Amino acid sequence: MGGTAYGLGYRDVKSGFVVPTDLDPIERHPKAVRPGERMRMHNPMCYGCGEDSPHGLHLEMYAGEDFTVTAAMTVETHFEGGPGVLHGGILTTAFDDVMGMAPLLVGPSAVTVHLEVDFLRPIPVGSTLQFRATLLGRQRRKLYTEGVAHIGDPDQPVATAHAIFVSINAREHFAEHIDKSQISDEYKQRLSRP
Repeated sequence: MGGTAYGLGYRDVKSGFVVPTDLDPIERHPKAVRPGERMRMHNPMCYGCGEDSPHGLHLEMYAGEDFTVTAAMTVETHFEGGPGVLHGGILTTAFDDVMGMAPLLVGPSAVTVHLEVDFLRPIPVGSTLQFRATLLGRQRRKLYTEGVAHIGDPDQPVATAHAIFVSINAREHFAEHIDKSQISDEYKQRLSRP
């Protein structure tokens, strides 16, 4: 056991997330990106995947076989939390974005309603994190995902995550907020069209 004054180390804490056993069957959407192809960003100003986000992670995500998404991220010095290691909030953001792409393999956009991350090891600045997200299934509008991050060896994860997303109509969902976005007026008009 890890040691603290309370007898419990950070590596001893595990998620209580439970995936329902009665998930609905899922099928890859006919218009979904094919395995090996890059997935499109959902917003050019998104902090996670947006190409135009000035300080973002700029994650490039790729569709995998079945219901998986992969991505890689270099742990840059400005992502530092504790001395020489990745900030947990940055890791959580990356998981949110990578796992949030998996629902696009089966249908329309979805938003995060629950996200849990288990931090298993410190992640050094300068390393390259590999992510793999898997869509586990759905219950009506709820989509269940899991994610794993590792540095080099997939059998030695540095973090794992679980999330629930809910499918939405993106135009309706973001309608009252779009005027606050930094996206271009052209992109705003495109999102506003029926």
